Formats: sequence, C-alpha cells, structure tokens
Amino acid sequence: MHSLGPYLVLKLVGECGTDMQRWPTVKHFTSWLALSPGSKISGGKVLSSRARRTKNRAAALLRLAATTVGRTQTALGAFYRRLASRIGKAKAVTATARKIAVLFYNALRHGMTYQDPGATYYEARYRQLILTNLKRRTEPLILPGPVVGRHLAG
Repeated sequence: MHSLGPYLVLKLVGECGTDMQRWPTVKHFTSWLALSPGSKISGGKVLSSRARRTKNRAAALLRLAATTVGRTQTALGAFYRRLASRIGKAKAVTATARKIAVLFYNALRHGMTYQDPGATYYEARYRQLILTNLKRRTEPLILPGPVVGRHLAG
C-alpha cells in the first residue's frame, strides 16, 4: 500500500503482532486502536460520537500515515482531502487512519492485497454516487403526467 512503508509496517507489526486472531473482526481492531467513534447516548439522543483519546502507539503511527497519504494522488489521498474540506483535518485524519487500519487488518488476517485505483477513479465514483442520490431525491418532486394548458406564472 502507498500509505504503509516498510518501516511503518515493521513498527505496526511490533505493536500489534502478526496474529490477528486476538480481534475477531475488524471492528474490534479499530476499537482497540480507538479509531472508531464511541457514542454517548442518553434517552435515545446522541450526546457525543467522538473517537476517544488513546496512548496507543499503533494508532499514532496510523494517524501519521493518514496525514502523509493526504498529500498523495491515491484513492486514500482523495478520501482524506474530501473529508478534510467537509469536516476538518483532525476528523479526516482519524477517518483515514481507520481506513488504513482496516486495510492493514485485512492484509494480515485474510491475506488480501490492496490495489489502489487512483484519485481520479475515486473522484469519478464519488461524483456518480452524488448524481444518483440527487436523482433519487428529486423523483418525488417531478409532476406525474403531461402538463397541458397550465402555465407556470413566475
């Protein structure tokens, strides 16, 4: 992966180990890293959903990788830049670090390989998703049947 160099991978393996059986799912792994949002809910109302603070060195390494990947022309870099413009850099770092952690977990646990599609592919796919959602949301607003004899006065 572009975001994980050999030195960073060695440090991550040193912190996490190579046996990923300790975490049954990727959600357990990201929760251990404190990269998943914890929600404080009272009476059905969400009071807070921030990621908790941690001194986990693996999480710090993944956050560092996330800030580095934000400057690259990869799909992860495009993801980081899109989030940073919308929700701010701090939250974008956490979200990108979580995404990198998921890729790291899947690579070690299941032996999956990561093929980066590139920033242009990611942005085109995101643009298509936006258009599909806009079409779906505007369908109820379209008048059914032909409009004959009605004039829309402005």
